[in-house]
Amino acid sequence: MLKVTVNGTPREVADGATLADLLDQMNVERRAIAVALNARVVRGSCLPEQSLREGDVVEIIRAAAGG
Repeated sequence: MLKVTVNGTPREVADGATLADLLDQMNVERRAIAVALNARVVRGSCLPEQSLREGDVVEIIRAAAGG
């Protein structure tokens, strides 16, 4: 298991997990979100390819409408 931080909260993911795997594990719908890995934005099309490593910091930001 790998230890990563997601939106400030420690979390464990399986060895070899990708950002897409993490989102699935968390039941996060991929529409209207932005994902940053270690302060770098990751394109939605790259989520299945982006592997996670021990100590990574992930930020998931959901778009909200309103004013």
